[in-house]
Parts: sequence; structure tokens; C-alpha cells
Amino acid sequence: MPTPIDFGTVLITGACSGVGREVARQLAHRVRTLVLVASEVRQLEALREALEGDYPTLGVLLLPCDLSQPDQVDGVLEELARHLIHVDVLVNAVAAGQRGPYAEQRWADIDRMLQTNVVVPLMLTHRLLGPMLARGRGGILHLGSGVGRLFLPGFVTPAATHRFLDGFLESLRLEVEGSGVVITQAVVGPLEEAESSPEPQPFFQISAARCVREAVAGFDHGAQLVYPGWGHRWAMTLLPLLPRPVRRALGRWAARGPGVPAGAAQPELPASAGALLRGAPVRT
Repeated sequence: MPTPIDFGTVLITGACSGVGREVARQLAHRVRTLVLVASEVRQLEALREALEGDYPTLGVLLLPCDLSQPDQVDGVLEELARHLIHVDVLVNAVAAGQRGPYAEQRWADIDRMLQTNVVVPLMLTHRLLGPMLARGRGGILHLGSGVGRLFLPGFVTPAATHRFLDGFLESLRLEVEGSGVVITQAVVGPLEEAESSPEPQPFFQISAARCVREAVAGFDHGAQLVYPGWGHRWAMTLLPLLPRPVRRALGRWAARGPGVPAGAAQPELPASAGALLRGAPVRT
């Protein structure tokens, strides 16, 4: 049975790099139209040419939008209306993250994370969900980050935004049950780096291609929650079972790095702490 993706129009945010770009590649053979939204659409020209070359019947529309500026969202939707395009599936693949003690960060940087990670995804969902419900068909695939499951010093705002979206999506899913609209949250874990890193990497990191395959497969089957990668899935499943004091201790250890005594100066981002955040890097 065809899913909302098949022969439909899919809007993807954060398609400039990482999992967002991979989503566009993997869905190109299934959809009628891809709408790629990014702040620098020039970075997507080569991707559009490659996709349209491989799939001559595919339409690819590039729309510029600074996804940290909610007032630009309505401009995107107006452009879709001008082209007589209705969106069947929204893929939220954009995220912003910055490391540092909360009290020392500039409010402008904190606000950028809040707008990018929370306000803009909620606005797009609010604008597009109503027509999906009216048609009795559609979907939202949110590619989030496992950092929202952690207590992690130095990542206060990113963790808070992903935790907020978890509650939002779980509650929204209950509201639309039985409507024909699919809502799937994929909690992305450690991804393989494009370039090799001298740091030891988590043994359960996976490629962006595998991450997207598993996330899309979950959406196709109507899954509520997907943890791409078996190692990440086990870790995220077991983590809530730990007592909060143990989870706090793990957060202190992860942020400090193994082998670094308590009270020592905080080193550069260790793989143990940064891998989950890298699962949802800045993708605007």
C-alpha cells in the first residue's frame, strides 16, 4: 500500500548537508516533487541537477529561508501556494547546537537554537498539518537527536529543545490518531564523520545513509519512534531505566571525558559527549 511519501510532495528542511541531504537522495525515486528549504539554496543546485538528471520526471523546488527566522516561514508557504503545491510529507531535518556553559553563552546564540530547533518546526507543522488532516493523508518525519535523552552539561539548550520536541510530537501523535496522518520521530545517534577523526569514536556509530533508511522505513510502517542503529537503539532504550542520580553521574563523566578528574578544566568536546549532538548538527 502506498505511503504518503509515494508519488507525493515532500518538503525537507536542512537539506544542505548530513541526513537532510541523504533524505532527498533516498526519496527522489519515490516522490513527485521535492521541496528543499535552506538558507543557502545555492549549495543545493548541484544536488538538484544530479537528482533531476537521474529522475527526469522529478520536480525539485529550492526555496531560500533562514530557518532561524520564523517570519520567513510564511514566505515559503506563500511560494508553495503560488506554485499550486500542497505538501504531503514534512521532513524536519534542521537543527542547531552550540556547546558551552549556559550562563556564558550569548542570548542571540541561545535564541537562534530555540528558533531553529523549536519555533520553526512547530510553525511548519501548524501550517501544514491542517490541510493534511483535511485530505485524510500526510505525514511528518522529524529527525531529532539523542542529546535530548541525556543530562549533559554544556549542551543545556540543545538538550532542552529536543526534549521539548519529544513531548510535542508524542502528544500531537495522539491527537491525530486514525486521521491518516503519520507522525514519526527518529532519534538520531552518532553518525560516521565524513573525515576521519583522531578521537576514539563510539562503536555504534552508523552512516547517514543507514540512518535515513531506517528512519524512512519506520515512517513507512507508521512507527511512532525510531532509533536508527542497533547499538544506539539499545543505549536509548536502557537509558530511561537508570535512576536519575546514575544518569546525572553519566552526564558529568561524558561532558568531562574519561580519565579526566573532577574539577579539571573542561577539555575539547570528547566523542563520548559530542557524538549524540553530531547526530543532529547545524543543518540550515
